[in-house]
Amino acid sequence: MTEATRARLSFAGQGLTAAAFLITTVLVGTLIVRELRVAPQAVATPGEPAALTAVAIPSEAVAAPALMLSAGGEIRVGQTRADALATLDASAKLLKETTERGPLGPREVRSYEGFTLVFEPFERQGEPRLAAIYLH
Repeated sequence: MTEATRARLSFAGQGLTAAAFLITTVLVGTLIVRELRVAPQAVATPGEPAALTAVAIPSEAVAAPALMLSAGGEIRVGQTRADALATLDASAKLLKETTERGPLGPREVRSYEGFTLVFEPFERQGEPRLAAIYLH
């Protein structure tokens, strides 16, 4: 009689384990589907184009990691905005300046004769840094 009782309890324990596993699997699957269906806020801003920088940068422009200036100075990707602008010499003529909303904060696109500089923060609430240099 004790073996029959053990067999019955063992079967009931396996059934409860299987039911708990099934419920957990369904719950995790539901959470994954819900996360996939919800778009990130930075991407899902209605009415705003995703890449405004493409409008400000000419299609024939080429990205460069650094820019050598006529006065002997050099600007590199990653420099702070203040350092990069302080390095620019007076001969650099600003043609157009555009500010737009980037994924981590405001993005500033400054077009000069022959090149364009893009400044944006590299982290949330961070200081704007030189994100790209385009030669044209």
